[in-house]
Amino acid sequence: MKNKKSLGAKIKAYREFRMISLEDLAFKADLDTKQLERIEGKGVVPSLGHLIKITRALGVRIGTFLDDQGQIGPVVVKAGEEKAALSFSTKDDSAREHLSFYSLAQDKTGRHMEPFMIEMEPSNHSDYKLSSHEGEEFIYVLEGEVEINYGKELYQLKVGDSIYLDSVVAHNVHATGHKKARVLGVVYYPL
Repeated sequence: MKNKKSLGAKIKAYREFRMISLEDLAFKADLDTKQLERIEGKGVVPSLGHLIKITRALGVRIGTFLDDQGQIGPVVVKAGEEKAALSFSTKDDSAREHLSFYSLAQDKTGRHMEPFMIEMEPSNHSDYKLSSHEGEEFIYVLEGEVEINYGKELYQLKVGDSIYLDSVVAHNVHATGHKKARVLGVVYYPL
């Protein structure tokens, strides 16, 4: 992802190509129309769950908006060469953007999974919002400590721990303590 505006521009281009009004897309994706206007026009990046809802409403894979380059064979990403970070926001504009995603398969065409290196900034206060979307997620902790709110449950993960969860259950993943956390995350959602 070269910049935040390119995500909104791609969404708008696909929406207009499919002759879907902004209001119709917002309705189909279960989003507020003003939120979708901010995504398309001001470069506000939606939460991962909302991006998945937008892609489903448009009938495209999430990779369509994460700069697919058309690589048919395997894609190798060397350490330190992950694609530029993408930070996902929440529907609440006051919420802190605490997750930066680095795509590990951005160049792979036709993929059904989205592997990311995710960096999480710690916070002194709890401003985390739960979200849900179709699909499944796998998270493996590489550095720091991570807390996962999953439905009514709370999970504490340390380096080497992992979790596989159904994304339809409201959840939130964030760093705990005062250190940044780094995880390998793989998101799958059915088309």
